[in-house]
Amino acid sequence: MLEKIFAILGGLLCVCAAYYDWNWFFDNMRAKPFVKWFGRDGARTFYTILGIILIVLGLLI
Repeated sequence: MLEKIFAILGGLLCVCAAYYDWNWFFDNMRAKPFVKWFGRDGARTFYTILGIILIVLGLLI
């Protein structure tokens, strides 16, 4: 049950961060490589897709 909640909340965080283009999220050391590799817009797309996958997995667990 707890894994469902964490997966859904993590997915929502990723989607919201990508949609609202939060600097604190994309300036994080864990997100910086994706911004460097894909550019800011590419990283936003990546995190949107990742967030959707996490939400779907959370709902299916």
